Amino acid sequence: MREVLYLEVPTPDTTAVRDWLQRSFEPSPEMGSIQKRVTPDGIHWVPANPPAKGSSKGSNGSSGLTPELAVFVWPLQRTTYLKVFRWNSGETSAENRPFPQESSLLRQLTQALRHQFPNRYPAPPQIDLSQQSIFEALAPYYPKTVHHFRDIPNGEFDLTRVYWWEQRWREGVRQPKTPQQVIFSVPTPDESVTTLPDQRFDLIYVGGALGVIHAAVMARLGYRVLLLERLPFGRMNREWNISRSEFQSLLDLGLFSPAEFESVIAREYIDGFHKFFDANNPPQAKAPILHTPTVLNVAIDADKLLKICGEKLRAAGGEIWDETEFVRAEISDQQVQVQATHLPTESPRSAQGRLLVDAMGTASPIAWQLNGGRAFDSVCPTVGAVIDGGFEPGVWDFQYGDVLNSHGDISRGRQLIWELFPARDQELTFYLFHYHQIHPENPGSLLEMYEDFFTILPEYRRCDMEQLKWKKATFGYIPGHFSVGGGDRQIAFDRLVAIGDAASLQSPLVFTGFGSLVRNLPRLTDLLDTALRHDLLKAQHLNPIRAFQSNTAVTWMFSKGMMVPTGRFLAPYKVNAMLNTFFGILATEPPEIAERFIKDRAGWLVFNRMALKAAWMNPALLFWIWELAGSKDLLRWVGSYLIFTGTALLSWLFAWVPNVALAIQSWLEPRYPALWLWLLTKSYALTFGIGKPRPELVRIRNRPRSSLSKTLTPPPARVEAPAAKPDSSL
Repeated sequence: MREVLYLEVPTPDTTAVRDWLQRSFEPSPEMGSIQKRVTPDGIHWVPANPPAKGSSKGSNGSSGLTPELAVFVWPLQRTTYLKVFRWNSGETSAENRPFPQESSLLRQLTQALRHQFPNRYPAPPQIDLSQQSIFEALAPYYPKTVHHFRDIPNGEFDLTRVYWWEQRWREGVRQPKTPQQVIFSVPTPDESVTTLPDQRFDLIYVGGALGVIHAAVMARLGYRVLLLERLPFGRMNREWNISRSEFQSLLDLGLFSPAEFESVIAREYIDGFHKFFDANNPPQAKAPILHTPTVLNVAIDADKLLKICGEKLRAAGGEIWDETEFVRAEISDQQVQVQATHLPTESPRSAQGRLLVDAMGTASPIAWQLNGGRAFDSVCPTVGAVIDGGFEPGVWDFQYGDVLNSHGDISRGRQLIWELFPARDQELTFYLFHYHQIHPENPGSLLEMYEDFFTILPEYRRCDMEQLKWKKATFGYIPGHFSVGGGDRQIAFDRLVAIGDAASLQSPLVFTGFGSLVRNLPRLTDLLDTALRHDLLKAQHLNPIRAFQSNTAVTWMFSKGMMVPTGRFLAPYKVNAMLNTFFGILATEPPEIAERFIKDRAGWLVFNRMALKAAWMNPALLFWIWELAGSKDLLRWVGSYLIFTGTALLSWLFAWVPNVALAIQSWLEPRYPALWLWLLTKSYALTFGIGKPRPELVRIRNRPRSSLSKTLTPPPARVEAPAAKPDSSL
């Protein structure tokens, strides 16, 4: 028996595909006379007039029979797969001889399937929640999602949030050239207009998840900080995992004590697995399990971590306005005026600050505006849940995590990937996501993903869905930006800077925005602190305050290779085959190499050695990447690689620069603060920027709260921002 065709039919209705095969599809007359026999899972083709036994000879001289074709379908991952096997019950030599006009027949079958069952990208319905509940509105379209969200605490609120987030994301993707204008340049206000002291701040953060971590650090440095959060403060749509070595940044900055860190650890497991489905892969693309015992192995109690950060923010004199939605900001030469709405009372609120920090994540209207609608190049639509029991004993050992796992091939234009992290007591946190190319016809759907999640969770981990104890829904859009260089994305305007997901700060492989922010927090804090102390708050000073890493920018091609282009049909195994090629190589390397690679610490030599090894082991990989990425993105990647190579060379040649910078800081900074900030950004680019952090470079110290409205240098020339409309100043 020999496999001659493997296809994915992008529909969950496997019965419809089987019935179409059995009742409707007929080869064209030029295929000759073919007899179709119905089987339980498909059809069986045999020539209507097969030659008599012994009428032809095989290559070994034995009598040969005409091969037959068996076509069958099966469901998995809420889609349908089809295979065709050539077989003969009596002669193995027949496996190597094609069925009469086999190529034409299989091509005709493939074309007919593509026509009958095309790719579809359904959008959520338009609903009116004043007339019905979110459950009633969505039940006809997403029945399993509604059924299980009814059992999740705060399920109605969270499902509404899922729907709202998807609608907002779709609107931004489909109208990228006309982003909503929320940032405005205005003249310097009349000095006679005064603002109450309790409404004036050094820093105003918008977004309370990743935002509160950075806000708390800055408040403890002596700055007066305000945090705006649209939701009740402390509620998270995701859980966080990290390693001890990465969390050390927060200890070094003084935000957490060792005892406080231990208190927010929900679970620390002893090993994490990476394994991708390879049953259908070619031999060179099969791989063993990759073990990473110190990658994402510490599950953080996100709610408790946010609570501690909030308490420290308030203790340092900061304020939190939760259930307050950002509306707009007006920026002048001297200040930023933020307008917001307190959602429970629908009353307006406003505050003034020296600097606005956008930490609103992927849906940030500021990020969309600053980049003319091109805020992100890719995204990971991610859904999941925290489950507090209900699994049978032996389903999962709580000492282990599933960092990256797939249990099937491409499903409806996506390669679905699972994550599983043990948490406190009997809790397990599950995520289901896929790497996705942003496309107006196919922005990526959280609701479709949730319907997948609740349907295929038992396929991934054996369970009775009705026995599971749901604790919390986890979901979001995690963005990706395909950087060529450190300046090809605008993250700042006068008195405004973006951090976290709003700045597309993430790992191109595991898309961990939390880990990326924490790893780069010392760098961001030191640079921002320097800019604030010297009032260097124009766009040209703030735009370099970013966590760009040339060694991770060059790896965006890996994530590109995991995305199925909209409207395309690929061999179902292709993404799994690419993943297994790379992770199989990591599995043969020393453990520290895999850890460095996944934690964004791989250097130039390691990257090149692995790339050459992958090309040697699986030469088809280069063609697969070209097929998925296209010539335009391949050229962009070459640019990324050349910049990575150049930066690595500069880092080697100018390794002495950070040491010299530290030596002359006390003389240079007071006299030429703008030059010092420039030198500091370059020092970080030569170290943190290529995955070689230098903790001794970070010189941050607490100071008295005397920075409010302080100006140490004359304001530089004004910088204009891109406008949402031609007749707008911003």
